[in-house]
Amino acid sequence: MSDTTTSYTKTELVELHVKSDGHLHTTNDGQGSEKLSRSEKDQESEKDLIQTSHEYAEARNSPNLGKASEQDTIQYVTGAKLVSIVVSICLAAFLMLLDTSIVSTAIPAISDEFHSLQDIGWYSAAYNLGSASLQPLTGKIYNCFSLKWTFITFFAIFEIGSALCGAAQSSNMLIVGRAVAGAGASGLLSGSIIIISCCVPLHRRPPLIGLVQGVAQLGTVIAPLIGGAFTSGYTWRWSFYINLPIGAIVAIPILTLHIPDQMGKQPALKVLSKIHHHLDLIGFALLAPAVIQLLLALEYGGNQFAWNSSQVIGLFIGAFATLAVWVLWNNYKGDDGLLPFSIMRRRVVWSSALNYSFQMSTLFGTSYWLPIYFQAIKGVSAILSGVYLLPTILGQLVFAVLAGVLVSRVGYIPPFSIYAGVLMSIGCGLFSLLRPDTATGKWVGFQIIASCGRGAGLQMPIVAVQNAVSQKDLSPAMAFLLWAQYIGPTIFLTLYNTIFNASLKSLLPKQAPNVDVQAVLSAGARHFRDVVDPRDLPNVLIAYSDSLDRVFYLVASAGVGAFIAAWGMGWQDTRKNVKEINQAKNDEP
Repeated sequence: MSDTTTSYTKTELVELHVKSDGHLHTTNDGQGSEKLSRSEKDQESEKDLIQTSHEYAEARNSPNLGKASEQDTIQYVTGAKLVSIVVSICLAAFLMLLDTSIVSTAIPAISDEFHSLQDIGWYSAAYNLGSASLQPLTGKIYNCFSLKWTFITFFAIFEIGSALCGAAQSSNMLIVGRAVAGAGASGLLSGSIIIISCCVPLHRRPPLIGLVQGVAQLGTVIAPLIGGAFTSGYTWRWSFYINLPIGAIVAIPILTLHIPDQMGKQPALKVLSKIHHHLDLIGFALLAPAVIQLLLALEYGGNQFAWNSSQVIGLFIGAFATLAVWVLWNNYKGDDGLLPFSIMRRRVVWSSALNYSFQMSTLFGTSYWLPIYFQAIKGVSAILSGVYLLPTILGQLVFAVLAGVLVSRVGYIPPFSIYAGVLMSIGCGLFSLLRPDTATGKWVGFQIIASCGRGAGLQMPIVAVQNAVSQKDLSPAMAFLLWAQYIGPTIFLTLYNTIFNASLKSLLPKQAPNVDVQAVLSAGARHFRDVVDPRDLPNVLIAYSDSLDRVFYLVASAGVGAFIAAWGMGWQDTRKNVKEINQAKNDEP
């Protein structure tokens, strides 16, 4: 290495910034400031200063520090305004996840009214198709347009979809409404997280994100309770109409309060003039059909068509062929791609996506199949089944907030995710011990173990990604993370259903040889008792219980997957970033 030295002013060093191309640049103010000499022995201290200036640039939400005097620094939200915004986005996230599961208890009444037994699978699938296909595009949209108005637009689409579902006069109209609601929902959770990131500094985000996550997951687990209450006491239509009055509470604070953007953005009209470039519509036109074909194959397989049918195989081949073309295109587009590989290939990002996907798979496995245990095997109503899920609801909510507070103090994210993976695996594995005569204390205890783990880990992938990417990359990173959240559970739900149906078909003839297997399967989990002789019922319940055991083996394996992925979520002390930012602020001339 040459012994020559390079001189920089102190202002020049502090104003070093990282632009979107990932290279370092300097900004010279042209003034005769005090010179600092850079030699080999000074390189280490200068690297620390450059890193500090980079973190400070992100904290001030500015593309670079050299323009700090020309732009207002980011104005964080505090006090009553912050409380109003947090309550609003918590409710929005709650409604979004409530809508994913609330239809389950309303399906029997809907199919009776529309005489649409053949469409039952589409009432959930249409929502997932709308969400998963549009999710990758939401990151680009949030990066290009106003954060506030983009969130409002997605929420308005979600509300329109809910209104269409509530007012549906046919099964087809309901399916369309579900797809529209899913499209709106695709931008709500990611938007909520980005809003939190822009309203508070880095060290205050984990507890607030934990609160949003806890309240949101509350929607998933209490949806059967709310849906059952509306369906039994009034009409299934209020399972969707409920989103409208609560939606007003969400929209008013967001509309009236100032929400800072995550970075400087061009005027909307200027973006619209080059919308193809900014949103990578070709990439979207390739990835969305791939996702839709995959979800259709999973929906049709074992239901309308056999797994080895030409329809299902053709959909799988089409999905992977289209995905391959998208990969080539996305690689060609580079950082302008729909989901930039430069972000996705970072270990913290893809490990967090895997962890989040597996965690959500355990959540859906629990929230879908525990009610079947309570209603089919224990013989309780849909409403009481929701009450029996209270240990899961409370455990997740309490530990989501508690872990959010603790991670800011501990500084390391993987220990929480590892702890979550261990408890989820144990708790979900214990669900396989459930029998028709299992005591209340056991199934309550099993739920507490699983939910305390899941609550502690659910927001950690989001916190990890926030600490690993810049504000500019936050939107596409969140879009990728939440896309993984949709895809993982969708695949696992199909596997859960396949395992349960195959197990029940094989176990019923062994456990209860006198029953009509097809009649039991056709009657469903709530009404099979009506077609079974009381003398055969105990054996049928054992067959149901053993089939659920096999489902919970897979749920537990998803917890193991989350545990393994947790080790790659970044072992950097997040408290160090906060200290560097504060030090940079104190040293600012």
